Amino acid sequence: MRPGLIFFSASILLLALGIISDKEMLAGFSNKGMLTVGILFLVSEGVRQSGVLNRLAQGYLPRKRRKMVSMIPQIMLPVSLLSAFLNNTPVVIIFAPIIKKWSETLNLSYKKFLIPLSYATILGGMCTLIGTSTNLVVHGLILENGHEGFGMFELAKVGGFIAFFGTLYMTIFGNMLLPGKKILLNSKSSAEYKDYYYDVIIPENSNLVGLEIKNGRMKELKGMFIQCINRNGDTIETRKGNFLILPEDKLLVAGKSDRLNYILSNDNLKLSGIDLIKGIPKDQLKQYEAVIAPRFPAVGKTIHEFNFYEHYQAVVIAIHRNGERITHNMDKLKLKAGDNLVLLTTEKFIKNWGESKIFYLTSYIRDYRTTGTFGKKWLAFIILLLMIVGSTVGKFIYSPSGIEFDMFYFSSIAAILLIWLKIMPHQKYTKAISWDVLITIACAFAISKAMQNSGAAEAIARTTINFSKAFGPLGVLAAIYIITTIFTEIITNNAAAALVFPIALAASHQLGVNPKPFFVAIAIAASASFSTPVGYQTNLIVQAIGNYKFKDYVKIGLPLNILAFILSMLLIPYFWSF
Repeated sequence: MRPGLIFFSASILLLALGIISDKEMLAGFSNKGMLTVGILFLVSEGVRQSGVLNRLAQGYLPRKRRKMVSMIPQIMLPVSLLSAFLNNTPVVIIFAPIIKKWSETLNLSYKKFLIPLSYATILGGMCTLIGTSTNLVVHGLILENGHEGFGMFELAKVGGFIAFFGTLYMTIFGNMLLPGKKILLNSKSSAEYKDYYYDVIIPENSNLVGLEIKNGRMKELKGMFIQCINRNGDTIETRKGNFLILPEDKLLVAGKSDRLNYILSNDNLKLSGIDLIKGIPKDQLKQYEAVIAPRFPAVGKTIHEFNFYEHYQAVVIAIHRNGERITHNMDKLKLKAGDNLVLLTTEKFIKNWGESKIFYLTSYIRDYRTTGTFGKKWLAFIILLLMIVGSTVGKFIYSPSGIEFDMFYFSSIAAILLIWLKIMPHQKYTKAISWDVLITIACAFAISKAMQNSGAAEAIARTTINFSKAFGPLGVLAAIYIITTIFTEIITNNAAAALVFPIALAASHQLGVNPKPFFVAIAIAASASFSTPVGYQTNLIVQAIGNYKFKDYVKIGLPLNILAFILSMLLIPYFWSF
């Protein structure tokens, strides 16, 4: 079950048991913070549709291969700046395929850049009120409980430092800790990165039958490295030694993305799965990647049960899951959200499914996708800029009619302008909204209220204070931060913030101190999800397209979690006294 449904079920149960009233159950659905999140989905989609992000991504990436320490900040800093004002997911969806193609062009491993891309969006989101939905959730809870909320850039007092040192950490240690071949300090290195794999079958009449593979290479297969032979169910490693090719051998070959056309046009090879494609000329076939979203109708079903080709006129030639490339017995594998499907299909696939919410991301491996006209790009940028400026200075504008010139006010105007000016198609405006996220947030407000009504928040706060009383309010602050971080890595960040908020509020009352430092700790900790791919949606997306393993996130992300914690403990009490 998806988070929204789980939290909705829990809210109904709490209502049925009388722990919350119907008004408390529904309060979250009218909360201004939750509604602002929904409107910002529209703003982000409008900016994405304009094509300004595509143009920016293609323009700012390094033109030449350089040292890792100069390329990482050049990628991370602009992305962090964007994600401070836009929803993180569309930023990653647009930038990930472009960075993947860019790294291949410069002969670099894309595994060195996709995790930093996701982390950059997280770090940027910590710096502003609208940088992530979590900040707006905490802001909404603060206002609901009668306290003063966050300013537009108030969280940057801590988030800015974490973003700076986080980028510095990735710059210094990224080459060492990130997976993929290390980028040598000598920028002229000619090492060739072959990040695409193909399963090919040797037909009985192939001219390759009887020829020899020497240390994984054959002059007849240009630009490809033969990793292994699958013969009668046995796998034969071919990296070292000499091996003869026999009829019906299955070869796993590595090469660049352009090798697909070479394989399709070579009569001596047959791409595995090509027999399933009916009536489509080989010269029209292209290789796409599609990352499955929770809305995908075949989640929990096998490819065979769902009849993938009948639905999408595409053949699955590989599945990437948790860093593993699966090519055998795929018909028996149950599909999961986050799976990256490598597809063989035509360009109609993108036209039909590129904007669909059943996939997080769809990309043609060898192309950039550009959308929008020059005028729309500038209009979208100006509207976004006016929204940011208005939200920042709005509280200083006097309104005789009592209108609040806040984030909700200016984001609403920005969203409707993007639709009226036809930057975002009005027919698809509801598709831009992640309803599961909104339901999760709204129901999290109800569960947060239930924790207060039931006394659970008071009890947990008392236990937390007793456990850390030797260290005073700072010890409680650290405990609140750690609890939020653990919840974030296990469940969604919005839900984690809503669950810990009443505990923090109760703890501040019991200690008799200012609750604001605790609220800031919750906002920062709920966003600082670096150690797992499941804690943050952007981590899950780049895991799929980058073919990362779970341990890759722990290796590079855990030190970053610790760094964020240390900086928060030093800076939060400094800027917000107890």
